[in-house]
Amino acid sequence: MRGLLVAILAGVLSLSIFAQQQGIVADTSLGADTLVNLAPPMTGDTLENLAPPELLNQPLSDTIHIRDTLCIIGTGDIMLGTNYPSLTYLPPGEDCTPLLRPVHHVLQSGDLLFGNLEGVFCSRGGTPKNCKDTTSCYVFRMPDQFASCLVEAGYDVMSVANNHVNDFGPEGRESTAALLDSLGIAYAGFITHPWTLFEKDGVTYGFAAFAPNNGTMDLLDYKGAAAITRMLDSLADVVIISFHGGAEGKDHQHVVRGDEEYLGANRGNVYRFAHDVVEAGADVVFGHGPHVTRAMELYRGRLICYSLGNFATYRRFNLRGPNGIAPIVKVYTDREGNFLHGEVVPVYQPGEGGPRIDPSGRAVDMLIELTANDFPGGGLVIGKDGSISRQPNP
Repeated sequence: MRGLLVAILAGVLSLSIFAQQQGIVADTSLGADTLVNLAPPMTGDTLENLAPPELLNQPLSDTIHIRDTLCIIGTGDIMLGTNYPSLTYLPPGEDCTPLLRPVHHVLQSGDLLFGNLEGVFCSRGGTPKNCKDTTSCYVFRMPDQFASCLVEAGYDVMSVANNHVNDFGPEGRESTAALLDSLGIAYAGFITHPWTLFEKDGVTYGFAAFAPNNGTMDLLDYKGAAAITRMLDSLADVVIISFHGGAEGKDHQHVVRGDEEYLGANRGNVYRFAHDVVEAGADVVFGHGPHVTRAMELYRGRLICYSLGNFATYRRFNLRGPNGIAPIVKVYTDREGNFLHGEVVPVYQPGEGGPRIDPSGRAVDMLIELTANDFPGGGLVIGKDGSISRQPNP
C-alpha cells in the first residue's frame, strides 16, 4: 500500500517540478490530503488481490521484519570501460564482470548500495562532445550490457549528475535513463529526473543528485537543492543526497569553505551545499567529483562524505598516487537517518582499474589525516581499523 502511494506521490510531484522547469503553468496547490486521495480506495477485495489470504490473516510483525538499524553503503565514481574512441578502452573480452567481483562481498553486505555513474550507457549512436584531441579529452560511452555488472554487484541507486552525462548528448542521457529504468535501478540528477522515491525492505528512501554541469540538477542552486531535500524529507524515511563538485586531483584533497574553480569553471561550494541540504533534512550526503578521497564530517547528527574518489574506473582515469585509492563507506543509521556508526573499507585500483581490497589501508590513513585536518571538531573519530564513531563531546 505504501509503495503504491509513494509511486503516485513521486509521479505527481515529478510532473509538477518538470512543468515548472519547462515554463508550464502548473497547479501546485495540491495539499498532502489531496495527494493521498489520488490513491484508489483500498477495499477488502482490493487487498486480497494484492496479497495472499494467508499473509493478510497474519499480524504485521509476522509478515514484515523491520530493522531498527540500516546500513547504507556508498562508493565513488564508476566507469567500467568505454567503446569510444576505441574498443581498446574496454576490459579484456569486453567483459566487465571481473572488475567488481573482488568486492562483491562488501557491496552486498548492507541494506542499500549507492554509486556515481561517471558516463552514459549507450552502445552506439549519440553525438560525442567536441574534442580537439581524443587522447586527452575524455568521452565515456559504456556498452549497454555493462549495466549488468551494476545489477550483479547489487546497486540500488545511482547518481547521474556529473560532467560526463553529456558526453553523447541527449541521446546518451535518454539511453542511460531507459536502461536503468528497465533494470530497476533508481537514479536521479538529470533535469528531467531530478529526484526519486523508492522503497526497499519496508523503508522509503528519497534521493536527489546535483552537479554544476549542463543537463543536471544545478549544485550551485543551493536554495533549490534545499527545497528538493525538504520535499523528500516530508515523504521518505531516509533521505540521501549526492553531489559531484569541487576541484580535481591530488592538489585538491582538502575541503575549502568557498567556491572551487577548476579549468575555468565554478565547481561549487561543496561545504555550503552539504550543510544546506542537511539543514533541510538530508540524512546521508555522498560527495564525489575530485577523483580523490576527501574528509568526512558529522553535522547535526548526519554523515557527510565530501569525496569518495575513484571506485571502479577502467583505463581512461589517472590512478596514480591518491587517485588510485578510495573508501567504500558503510553508514549505519537508525530509521530516522541519525548516524550511529560507520566503517571504511579501503580499496585500490591496480593496473588498468577495478577495485581490490587494500591490505595496507591507505584510504583509511588518508581519511584519518584529512578529517583531523579539515574538521578537527567535526564530530567523528576514524580508527586505524576503519571504524567511524562519534567524537566524545565534539
